Amino acid sequence: MKKSLKKTLTTITLAVIALSLSNCASIVSKSQYPVSVRSAGSPVPFTVKNSKGETLHSAKTPTILTLSASEGFFKAAKYDFTFTKNGKIETQSLDASMDGWFAGNLLFGGVIGVLIVDPATGAMWKLEDQVNTSL
Repeated sequence: MKKSLKKTLTTITLAVIALSLSNCASIVSKSQYPVSVRSAGSPVPFTVKNSKGETLHSAKTPTILTLSASEGFFKAAKYDFTFTKNGKIETQSLDASMDGWFAGNLLFGGVIGVLIVDPATGAMWKLEDQVNTSL
């Protein structure tokens, strides 16, 4: 076999191995997201609770919070925002959804990315970038 052909085949083999072990969402995406919390008018006090009912943040609009898209291995994060103003209460949910880059593992054969890395890092999930209240 010619030396250049052998070198090319070695390079291709290494590229295929690297792609098959890649973890697409962890490389391209993230697991923590900035979420902008806004109100229509003057500042509105609010709290953020996770799915266990634990209060994670208390603040006033407008603000930007950094929230995790994951609550654990293969578990998407879920948050409840409770806004209170002048005796009125408004509750909104923010649920993480599957990140499109996670599917990239299936295209490139990244079994380790699908089963271990992306679920462990939380990169398989994504969060919307804003929550708005009409209060």
